Amino acid sequence: MLRIHHGPGGSVVELSKIARRIGLTAAIFALAVAGCSSKKSPGAGEGGPGSNPGGLGQEGMGGAGGSSLSRFQKGQLGSGEQGPLGDIHFDYNDYTVRQQDSEILHSNADWMQKNPVRRVQIEGHCDERGSEEYNIALGAKRAQAAKEYLQTLGIAGDRMSTISYGKELPLCTEHTEDCWTENRRDHFAVTE
Repeated sequence: MLRIHHGPGGSVVELSKIARRIGLTAAIFALAVAGCSSKKSPGAGEGGPGSNPGGLGQEGMGGAGGSSLSRFQKGQLGSGEQGPLGDIHFDYNDYTVRQQDSEILHSNADWMQKNPVRRVQIEGHCDERGSEEYNIALGAKRAQAAKEYLQTLGIAGDRMSTISYGKELPLCTEHTEDCWTENRRDHFAVTE
């Protein structure tokens, strides 16, 4: 609501609320435009795909153990090809690392210690139940739990990144408990 002050020269409308709304709208618009910038094509001074070995973009993932997204795009998701690091699984609606998966994480940590220049992206995945928002959040917590566990085993946090795919990239598409169990996982994608 705008306040109107009646003074000797007539009415004056208080513009502070309007100015704040315009400023807030402009700031949101600027953030939206900056966040929606398109992917640049390789140009002068930039490398092509795979030229950023330290980065974890889609171009930096490769071969066996690549990202689930790149394997999905190639039609290879669920092909059984695992890569050097093993996946771990989670109970329904939970992000706690299970006791039976500690051996897999110890093996993953051993491999990472023997390959100190390699980086890993930890992908959190969920089954199809629940909303997209809930599963994105749960997948992020699952990926973070695995990262923290690996850090306790001596792996530097800056060698690992996390991402959540929620329920968007299932290995199995049947509507059964066995299938859902397979989809509740963390996948470890290694850069080239």
